[in-house]
Amino acid sequence: MNQPERFPIRVISCYFVGRSFRGLLGCAFGLILLLCPAVLCPAVLAQTPRSAEEFNNRGLDRQSQGDLDGAIADYTQALSLKDKPVVIATAYNNRANARLQNNDIDGAIADYGMAIGLQPNNFENFYNRGVALMAKQQYDAAIADFSKSLDLQPTFAQAYDNRGTAKRTKGDIDGAIADYQKAIEAYPKYYQAYYNLGAAQQEKGDTKAAIASYGSAVELSPKFADAYVNRGQARQLMGDLEGAISDYGKAIELKPDAGVYYARATARYARKDLEGAFQDYSKAIELNPTQAEAYANRAVIETLRGKKAEATRDFETAFKLQPGLRKEFEKFLERLKPERP
Repeated sequence: MNQPERFPIRVISCYFVGRSFRGLLGCAFGLILLLCPAVLCPAVLAQTPRSAEEFNNRGLDRQSQGDLDGAIADYTQALSLKDKPVVIATAYNNRANARLQNNDIDGAIADYGMAIGLQPNNFENFYNRGVALMAKQQYDAAIADFSKSLDLQPTFAQAYDNRGTAKRTKGDIDGAIADYQKAIEAYPKYYQAYYNLGAAQQEKGDTKAAIASYGSAVELSPKFADAYVNRGQARQLMGDLEGAISDYGKAIELKPDAGVYYARATARYARKDLEGAFQDYSKAIELNPTQAEAYANRAVIETLRGKKAEATRDFETAFKLQPGLRKEFEKFLERLKPERP
C-alpha cells in the first residue's frame, strides 16, 4: 500500500505525423514536425481548382480546417489529373496524411507506398509510412522504414526518435536508448527525445541517468508536465521524497491529474505528512471517483487517526471497485473490528 507510481511510465510515441506540402516541393521544413504544417510556396491558390497543384492546395486548406473528407476528395481529384511525378507524389503523401488523421491507416500506408514508388529517394515518404506502420503496431516494418529514411537523411532526428520508440516497444531497450541519443545528437534541443531517453533508462533500471534526462527535457521545455511526473517517480524510487513532491507539484500546476495527485500522496505519506497525503488522496478521488487505491489509502490514514466510520466507508468503496485490494489491507481492517468486552 502507498506505493509510488500506480500508473505506467509515460512515453511519447509517434508524435510526428507526416509533413504535408503546398504547391511544388522545395520549401524548407522545421525539425519539429507536428500535425501537417502547410508550407506556403509562391503558387497562387485559385478559387476554382483546375490543376493537380490547385486541388492539392485546396485539400491542404480543407485539411487545416478539419474537413478531412473534403481534403481527401481534393487530393483524389489531383491524382486523377496528369501532372509531373513530383506533384502526383505530393498529392499521394498529403492524402495519406489526411487518411492517417481520419484513422484510415491502411489507406494511408497504401498512399505512402505510391509516393515512395514515385520518389524512392525522398526520406520523408519513408518516415511518414513508418509513422503509419507504428499506428498499426507493425514495428518491424516501421523500423525498416525509419532506417531507410535515415539512410537517405542521416541527421533526421524524428526518425531516430520514432525508431527508438518502436525498438523500445519490441523490448530492445538498448537499441532504443542508442536511437534517442542519436536523435539528441542530431538536434540538441529535442526535448521529447530527452524525455523518451529518460523513460527507456528508467525501464532499464538506470534511474540516476533517467533523472538527468528528464531534467534536460524540462530545462528545454519548462511546461512539459509529463517530464516532471516521470522525474518525480524516478526521484521517489531513489528515496528523494522532497524532490519527488516538488516535481509532482509542478506537474499538477501545469496539468492537474488524478494519478499525479495519487503519486504525490504516496510520497507525502512516506514523509509522514498524513494531512498532505489525505488531501491529495481526496483530490485524486474528486478527479477520478473510480480510483480504488486512493479510497483504500485514504482509509489507512483515517484508521491511523481513529476515524473508524470514515475509514470503513472508504474501504467499502475501494473493495467494491476492486475486490482484490481486500487482502492487501487486512491488517488495517482488523483495527476497525469492534473491540471484544
